[in-house]
Amino acid sequence: MPGEQLTLATLNTRGIPVVGSRLAARYAAIGEGFNAGDADVVCFQEVFTYWHLRILAGRMGSFHHVSYRPSPVGPSGGLVTFSRRTVSQTDYRGFGIPPRAPGISRAGRFRAGLKGALVTRLARPDVRIVSTHPLANRDGDWSRVNRFYPLHRAQLAILTQVLRDAGTPVVVCGDFNVDRESSLFSEFLADSELSDAFGGGCPATFRSEYLPTGKMPCCIDFILTSDDLEAEAAMVLFAEPQPLRGDQGYVSDHMGLSARLFLTRP
Repeated sequence: MPGEQLTLATLNTRGIPVVGSRLAARYAAIGEGFNAGDADVVCFQEVFTYWHLRILAGRMGSFHHVSYRPSPVGPSGGLVTFSRRTVSQTDYRGFGIPPRAPGISRAGRFRAGLKGALVTRLARPDVRIVSTHPLANRDGDWSRVNRFYPLHRAQLAILTQVLRDAGTPVVVCGDFNVDRESSLFSEFLADSELSDAFGGGCPATFRSEYLPTGKMPCCIDFILTSDDLEAEAAMVLFAEPQPLRGDQGYVSDHMGLSARLFLTRP
């Protein structure tokens, strides 16, 4: 119904290297933070194992619905969606292993094949929530001549089809690993007919502390909505260090995002 609202959040949870990263403490802080917050739905990326999932679930007791597609080691694509609202359907679409391309190793193509999109449909409001995490661009260059460009363009094309198949109203969020200022992102927005919940004004979402010297941070995480959803109160989450078992630190190399969404028409 018009006027129904939903608060959505997204966070890439694990990016910091595993060794010495206090992973369990960071995951506990993430789960406790969301459990105490007002988000109705939280979409996580890089939840790679069932151990990761158990830590989050143990700290997010008010989220009674958990969506993911099982794989032998953990959630497929590292994608998990926690919801305080009833979930009516869950689907997962893998991007598949891309064709051979200059500069992309066999290992890189394999990693790309592990990526995909998780579609979670709520019972009420009847909204499709798509969480995604395309392959990382290890060069930090999103120009058309970069070796990752064809791969990213192909994965975004599949994501566009996933959104069309899902129907509306729909919101897609996650770590896109694509710079907001790139042609890849602008073309994806045009093809998918989505709007940025931050109106193009979101700050850099990848922390400069984890970039090589000389590299500038950029916005690569997004909340994007179809035209039957209106976004307001968009904000950045976990921007500052959090308590981590007697110490303080960042919960991820990414910042989280949140927005309140309103249905604008039946």
